[in-house]
Amino acid sequence: MHRKPLWVGGFYFVLLVLCFFAFTRWMASTGGRSVPSWRRGEKIAIVRIEGAILESEAIIEEIRQYRDDDAIRAILLRIDSPGGAVVPSQEIYEEVRKAREEKKVVASMGSVAASGGYYIAAATDRIIANPGTLTGSIGVILEMANFEELLQKVGVESMVIKSGKNKDVGSPFRKMSEEERALLQNVIDDVHAQFMDAVAAGRALDLAAVRALADGRIFTGRQAKAVGLVDDLGTLQDAIRKTAELAGIEGEPQVIESNEAYPFLNLIQERLWPDLRALRMPTVRLAYRLSL
Repeated sequence: MHRKPLWVGGFYFVLLVLCFFAFTRWMASTGGRSVPSWRRGEKIAIVRIEGAILESEAIIEEIRQYRDDDAIRAILLRIDSPGGAVVPSQEIYEEVRKAREEKKVVASMGSVAASGGYYIAAATDRIIANPGTLTGSIGVILEMANFEELLQKVGVESMVIKSGKNKDVGSPFRKMSEEERALLQNVIDDVHAQFMDAVAAGRALDLAAVRALADGRIFTGRQAKAVGLVDDLGTLQDAIRKTAELAGIEGEPQVIESNEAYPFLNLIQERLWPDLRALRMPTVRLAYRLSL
């Protein structure tokens, strides 16, 4: 009897998995429109932003899902992050501002919500921090190392071919000129200005008042409240109650998180999505990254 090659079975299996995965992603993206009747009601959704902020895709998708879900009355961001890359922080900030047009969004700060973490919090309707939360750090940093002398000691010489005089600015193989330092400082200053503008707009503060606080220093939650960077002091439970109050929810609010809203889909995405993303073609990255 003729048997099909093993690769044929493998191909159909992969195709089936991809189709199933696409279906589950579509189901998750439909938000409240596909929510079964037993899930309907007035709820608060918690979105956790934890660790270094290096990507925005998953958080933005979760915020959009809750924004479009009629069963969700408000969104509570639980932020426990020291910051991260500039662009993901800006993208989440903008998504939070869009969500505010549809429903209330509140930030609850954990142990640390600084730099990029505070950037995101500034976009919400209200910020609640613990008294000992570390927050603030409104600044931008760009770090590079120079290995020129080390390479000379081991007899290694760097050779660079470039099409523009500034193409290798920040190279670790040579010292930086004053002109190049000024060029990079100009970039840092512009991103810093964007950060301050975002805080001033999100917090409805005068730009001059924000600039006075935006030297990179950190604050405790209590100090941040005193200077207007935080609205209230309280725990996560206090933040839940305040969010319910702002959203007009009477009584004890129902609180859900992504793994409770779509437990099966969440499991599929956690197990399968990282593996599938690893199959994508590699992308070219900059040699250094601006960080908040």
